[in-house]
Amino acid sequence: MLSYVYFGTNDLARAIGFYNAALAPLGMRRCITNDPEWDRSSAGWGTYEKGGLEELAFWIGLPFDQQPATVGNGGMIAFRARSWQEVDDFHAAALAHGGSCDGPPGLRVKYSPDFYAAYVRDPDGNKVAAVCRGITQRQ
Repeated sequence: MLSYVYFGTNDLARAIGFYNAALAPLGMRRCITNDPEWDRSSAGWGTYEKGGLEELAFWIGLPFDQQPATVGNGGMIAFRARSWQEVDDFHAAALAHGGSCDGPPGLRVKYSPDFYAAYVRDPDGNKVAAVCRGITQRQ
């Protein structure tokens, strides 16, 4: 369904540090396009292969219109976690690297008995979550 998601940032180096740390517990690694101009203005995590023919990635970068990056009211991206520990580690790493808590790790039974999630704001204010499904108690 998706090819990529892109968030704007006003400080690419700071955003790269934040997402390198926050996405590492989820097993996400940087993808490089080998396009020097693109790689200077944006950074991605996930899959980017064959010049983008195979892409499933999350990108952050400088806004294309050269205006300051702003957050979308109501916008959020949620990354899949394989365990509650990954959600906990995502949250801790995000807070340690300039993020702010927008909902601590825990079960959200109002969504589903197995919906374990944590919500943070990145240094630019974008809302990001890690979600683990299929488990109803800590293992």
